[in-house]
Amino acid sequence: MAEILELQDVCAGYDGEMVLKDVSFAISELDFIGVIGPNGGGKTTLVRLILGLVKPMQGSIVFHNPGERNLIGYLPQVSQTDKKFPITVIEVVLSGLMSVKQGFRAYHRSDRVRAVEILELMGIGHLQKKSIGDLSGGQMQRVYLGRAIIANPKLLILDEPNTFVDNKFEHDLYELLGELNKTMAILMVSHDVGTITSYVKTIACVNRNLHYHRSNIITQSQLAAYNCPIQLITHGEVPHTVLGEHIHIHTHE
Repeated sequence: MAEILELQDVCAGYDGEMVLKDVSFAISELDFIGVIGPNGGGKTTLVRLILGLVKPMQGSIVFHNPGERNLIGYLPQVSQTDKKFPITVIEVVLSGLMSVKQGFRAYHRSDRVRAVEILELMGIGHLQKKSIGDLSGGQMQRVYLGRAIIANPKLLILDEPNTFVDNKFEHDLYELLGELNKTMAILMVSHDVGTITSYVKTIACVNRNLHYHRSNIITQSQLAAYNCPIQLITHGEVPHTVLGEHIHIHTHE
């Protein structure tokens, strides 16, 4: 598959303090990459680099086609919403088209049809005219996922997508991501390694450095070799283990 973007010997951090060091990593079309690692290890910084919110201190990020940075969908963690902000559910989803609209051009009828279809796919079509202030955290995650995919991005980035998703939607979410992965690459940050290994194709372990594991099956010895001190809990036949405690002190992610 053709590469979408590539990080070349990237170092990044905040206020002169390095968080990620010597990261070389590529994302290709139809990849489904799970990003794991300890808190403070640099997972969020990696996402910010790709989104252009953080500039490399060293190295470079190469997009292989002009304008491809605009073809990234992003689902952030959703912790709270301004309950008084006057915007409806369908308007939030439609706002995901702003990156591909020229200037302030009005939405077409086809745009609104597409937004309704996505809301139906998320199981919240009946909420399209509701104010976002009336939604639960799980419902908001569905709305923001709709916003992230409405422009048919080449790469979808999700930051802990199951943090606020209700149990009813969690299984449907991963099944939906599997369908989306047929047309777009996905980079998903998650602490729930036992779950994501059933869905992702490959795994990136991030703890100051990045180690790319070209499989969704990962063992104790591999995690130890990657210096990736995480707790892996799962069910079924997926190899799993609990690593001993490693102490790393970072002030930023």
